[in-house]
Amino acid sequence: MKKFLALLLAVVMILAVVSCGKKTPTDTKPDTKPDDKPGDNTDETAKYERDADEDIYEAVLGDYEEMIAAAKAAESIDEKFVLYAQAEAYLLDAAVMVPTTTRGGAYTFSRIAPHTVPYVQWGNDDDRVKSTVIANEIITKADREALLDQWAKACLGEGVYDPAAYLTNNGYTLRNEYKTTFQTAPVTFDWLNTSSQADTEITVNTVDGLVEYDNLNKMNPALATDWTISEDGLTYTFKIREGVYWYTAEGTPYAELTAEDFEAGFRHMLDTQAGLEWLVEGVIKGVGSTYKYDENGKVIMTTNDDGEEEPEIDVPGYLYDGGAWENVGYKATDKYTLTITLTAPTSYFMTMLTYSCFLPLCKSFYESKGGVFGIDEYKAVVSSVNDDTGEITFVDSYTYGVNTSVANQVYCGAFLIQQFSADSQIVLVKNPNYYNADKVTMNTLTWVYDNGEDPLQSYEDAKNGVYPGTGLVESTGTLAKAKEDKLEGDEETIFEKYVYVSDTDSTTYFGGLNVNRGTYALASGAVASPKTEQQKIDTDTAMQNKNFRQAMLFAFDRATWNGVTRGEDLKATNLRNMYTHPEFVSLSNDVTVDGKEWKAGTFYGEMVQYYLEQLGSHIKVADQQDGWFNADLAKEKLDAAKTELTAAGVTFPITIDLVYYSGSPSQIAQAQAYKQGIEEVLGAENVVVNLIEATTSADYYASGYRAKNGKAGNFDMFYGSGWGPDYGDPSTYLDTFLGYSAGYMTKVIGLF
Repeated sequence: MKKFLALLLAVVMILAVVSCGKKTPTDTKPDTKPDDKPGDNTDETAKYERDADEDIYEAVLGDYEEMIAAAKAAESIDEKFVLYAQAEAYLLDAAVMVPTTTRGGAYTFSRIAPHTVPYVQWGNDDDRVKSTVIANEIITKADREALLDQWAKACLGEGVYDPAAYLTNNGYTLRNEYKTTFQTAPVTFDWLNTSSQADTEITVNTVDGLVEYDNLNKMNPALATDWTISEDGLTYTFKIREGVYWYTAEGTPYAELTAEDFEAGFRHMLDTQAGLEWLVEGVIKGVGSTYKYDENGKVIMTTNDDGEEEPEIDVPGYLYDGGAWENVGYKATDKYTLTITLTAPTSYFMTMLTYSCFLPLCKSFYESKGGVFGIDEYKAVVSSVNDDTGEITFVDSYTYGVNTSVANQVYCGAFLIQQFSADSQIVLVKNPNYYNADKVTMNTLTWVYDNGEDPLQSYEDAKNGVYPGTGLVESTGTLAKAKEDKLEGDEETIFEKYVYVSDTDSTTYFGGLNVNRGTYALASGAVASPKTEQQKIDTDTAMQNKNFRQAMLFAFDRATWNGVTRGEDLKATNLRNMYTHPEFVSLSNDVTVDGKEWKAGTFYGEMVQYYLEQLGSHIKVADQQDGWFNADLAKEKLDAAKTELTAAGVTFPITIDLVYYSGSPSQIAQAQAYKQGIEEVLGAENVVVNLIEATTSADYYASGYRAKNGKAGNFDMFYGSGWGPDYGDPSTYLDTFLGYSAGYMTKVIGLF
């Protein structure tokens, strides 16, 4: 998903032309000998207590929210970009997170023609595979380069991009079945009640939005045939396509889609509070949480029924500004007209519409499955929430979107979910009545469960055409196999004739340091930390020390860590050094901010680099280098931290829990590389990395990726999540590290 919590996969199957290759040399478990564990710095009377989130946020990111607010209040878009860059430099320098990699940048062979899915850096559209062009034969490097040249010219208006014609004219035959793998199945078919890519990657193929990007990066009408924008930039009026229907999983028409379904979908999204709502707070009129503040401008906290602290709300009806749905500027004004009213002119608003929070919901079907409207009303149909994953169980009368049956959802998109098994396969079939059927090249989409334990079999399956393609890495032997294997009739090896390096993109994976840990084992008792209470206290104190955090992140040799799966020659190809893609936006005009002149055309990353240098940071933000690692500086920071922490009563070594999935060779190798690298640079007498085994992928994801909030994060360091942009503005990344007012990824640093 693009405003999504992106999953760092350990299996390597091709989705479009992107492959994330994460493989390792052996299946052996990481070395966790008893002498790896800390010594006797145990005070039997000590008791670790978690601090208040807002206090820790203030301590580690105290100026961040103010800096983001200043950017949003800027008079021009260009000034805003400069101020966002200043805020991002501050975030990076705070050392609560470290960017690691982006998608792509792996040796790959594929039968999928390049750029045959929507080509855009944000939103959900690049998960829509209805127009994919797939050959039965692996596409050669030469033909791939020719296709990319044709695509680039088409983007400039010089001809058309027709990969199907090119391939068939050059001896290829085409297939109409798309097949790939998954590791964690959707926990819901309700695309408005999740913010995880693992859920929406599949479901967005079954529903359309108002607009959609094509593979040339052009926005086109989808369920909205046209739209107008008021002169003041506040009111957007969309004409909804007539004659489009919702269909059951069997393809039976259920109801006509109307503007009311978009209104219902937006309201349901706000009701569920599943991690999408913050995106539109302050953007759509009437949507926004209003907190109570003290005389110092600090959010006043209260204790909820579960004994947990949360912000005290100033108005009833959280999210509905003023407490009433009637105040929200998202309304069906007639059967085929949707009117959206903004709080203020928002230059990037149209780019937001390709994200899942603006998708429709069939109102009549929703209500027939027990659906209700209103935040309190929705809470009443929730029976329980899984303490580890946040997965919801509903009362018996509510079945909408529940993944126990494909009949619990209806669909208006190109495909219908026909078969679902969380540990086997998921099958989608073409919707024969889809309004835009001539754009659909695939008859079926299939996702097959693969836990990543047998990469050589995955390679063989891809080579033999079971899957369209795969990424190749040295450590599993798949790269070596490709350098030896020849397809029948070929004189060259697979590597020589077919393998290319896949494109990188705007998704950023990162590691988070848990600055306020609240969980040391899952509710089931699995993935338990070996720490004593005193060790918990010492680690917590160290994590709140900036010098210690910087020592940890500057000691992280990300190139070596990445190289154990990618291979030495590609170890830096997909490295990322800042949160936002460094070329995500650029300045349209010359602008002066705080006396510094910036020229039109300056990329965002150049501005972040300037402000990092102003902070005295050594970090280099350009892609494809390890811009953070500096062993000497890490030791210097550790020395400073050790002086400060020892004075505060902390006993070394500090123990760092890193959870890994023992069924994945790639995770084993990376965990070993992380432990070895940190302990070599900082010294095992100062920092010890505990490698904590998750024996199932579900337990691994529950410890980090699917942890429902910061308190539920079961780790000290976690690098299994990432973020992709929702829309074309840096705030799509940066807002995720705000505090209670908007942030979503703060949970990866243990907050909120």
